[in-house]
Amino acid sequence: MKYVLSSFAAGLVFSIGLLFSGLANPEKVLGFLDLAGAWDPSLALVMAGAIAVGIFAFAIARQRSTSFLGFDMRLPTKNEISTRLIVGSLVFGVGWGLAGFCPGPGIVAVGAGEPKGVVYVISMVAGMILFQMIERRRQGSDYAQVQEN
Repeated sequence: MKYVLSSFAAGLVFSIGLLFSGLANPEKVLGFLDLAGAWDPSLALVMAGAIAVGIFAFAIARQRSTSFLGFDMRLPTKNEISTRLIVGSLVFGVGWGLAGFCPGPGIVAVGAGEPKGVVYVISMVAGMILFQMIERRRQGSDYAQVQEN
């Protein structure tokens, strides 16, 4: 129950922050991404604030074996930059630029009753399903090639 309540509280704080900062507003996000036009730098301040909080939080987390709520710490261990990471980042950026949403703000927009958010989240889920289908097929063909050799 403690995990559910802490997850709810974190999600609530995150969504309120997205709404206050404007990250759930696609027009504001697209204004931030429009470097060649009427650039809106305000979201850069939001991101800088998030990075500052993250640096502080990770510095504390690296020194602990359990969280403040008693859960095991599971920090990321991978740090290599792969082709897959670069391609995924580019696809994410294109989607962000076209829609003005990324996953968290898209879900917040659905909760706020934004029709564009509903379309975005449905499209996002369809993309995840398509990715899983491609991955299963790819892994199946990799397995078949190993069996042939």
